[in-house]
Amino acid sequence: MGQPVREYLLTLCVTAAVTYLLTGPVRKFAIAAGAMPEIRARDVHREPTPRLGGIAMFGGLCAGLLVASHLTNLKSVFETNEPRALLSGAALIWILGVLDDKWGVDALVKLGGQMIAAGVMVLQGLTILWIPIPGVGTVSLTPMQGTLLTVALVVITINAVNFVDGLDGLASGMVCIAAAAFFMYAYRMWFGYGIEAAAPATLFSVVLMGMCLGFLPHNMHPARIFMGDSGSMLIGLVMAAGAVSVTGQVDPDLLNVKAGGLREATHAMVPVYIPLLLPLTVIAVPVADLLLAIVRRTWQGQSPFAADRGHLHHRLLEIGHSHSRAVLIMYFWSALIAFGAVAYSANNASMWIVLGIVLLSAVGLVLLLLPRFTPRAPRWAERMVPPRYRRLARAVVDPAGAAAEAAASAAAEEGAEGEREPIPAGINGATAIGDRSRFVDRYRAGSHH
Repeated sequence: MGQPVREYLLTLCVTAAVTYLLTGPVRKFAIAAGAMPEIRARDVHREPTPRLGGIAMFGGLCAGLLVASHLTNLKSVFETNEPRALLSGAALIWILGVLDDKWGVDALVKLGGQMIAAGVMVLQGLTILWIPIPGVGTVSLTPMQGTLLTVALVVITINAVNFVDGLDGLASGMVCIAAAAFFMYAYRMWFGYGIEAAAPATLFSVVLMGMCLGFLPHNMHPARIFMGDSGSMLIGLVMAAGAVSVTGQVDPDLLNVKAGGLREATHAMVPVYIPLLLPLTVIAVPVADLLLAIVRRTWQGQSPFAADRGHLHHRLLEIGHSHSRAVLIMYFWSALIAFGAVAYSANNASMWIVLGIVLLSAVGLVLLLLPRFTPRAPRWAERMVPPRYRRLARAVVDPAGAAAEAAASAAAEEGAEGEREPIPAGINGATAIGDRSRFVDRYRAGSHH
């Protein structure tokens, strides 16, 4: 078991390193090429930011697959057509995304390109062959049924990831969480039950994690570059390819034999027992956002592809959450749903898993209802956390010096008022610099008691 883990870690590190190193030059290229669209009404960022981050992510994908093809335990995956099918579909969707990031592509044209990319993967063998249905068993699909279901899953996943890409680091982080959960499930299927059909999905999940981890440092708030449609559609397609592989090509009857009985096999297939449930659980939050957006826009008489500011992350900002907190809340819900589904399929004590999920859901609801609550770290841990999480008495040691510094800053800002525009306030009136005087006044008020 140790050797495959080391090979997966090597593939992950190579993919992440190549993506990370390519993102800097890609950013300079995007600026030189003018791939910096003006800020739209629905955008959250305040300054034009270059796109085309998907170029670096595609380079990481190619590097990861190249390294994996030369590793002892992973090169057997390349004896099938699935890696070639993934690379073909990814190249098509990546080119379409690059064109959209630079010049803009009509929504219907993008939808057609997504369907073509999915069709290319189907033609090369990456398709759903059967699905397990409760009360019926394993149902084999005709080629037409398998093609339609595969194309639908790929298109839904691509657009779900694309729709959720609205805050710095949101899409890459959520997809990374989903890929980690998918890897745990697929790895258990391959090395736990010896089902070789789960090997491609395991590799795809590792490469996808590397792409997201390598790009995330450049994309965290404040982002220096956006992945654009070239990146969001690419990682959505890679995730869909892994979902199709592990869900529609792993024979449940074979799992029945490997697991040692019908009861064990049924429990092991819980996340995919309802057709394609696992792929939808690991991207449950983006899919929910996608469905809500379609219903909202259709109800308002707009096109389902029309852009607006009604996404889940926009609503988190509207109720008072900061940018970073909104992203972390979305991370929390994605991890809870994805890892909860995987844990439920792997643990016999399923009732404890359900109770744990309910408890964590209650914690998540509390976080949603307290947008202005700022946790304070204990004194022994203050050196390890950002200043905003430290206690006020330790943050302001010299009130006179702090007041002088605040007055000097205010004078400097007043003198430079004609040279630069004021920093726009956030939803709660906060800015990136903040208002130091209110902290000083609060400290002085507390020092008189």
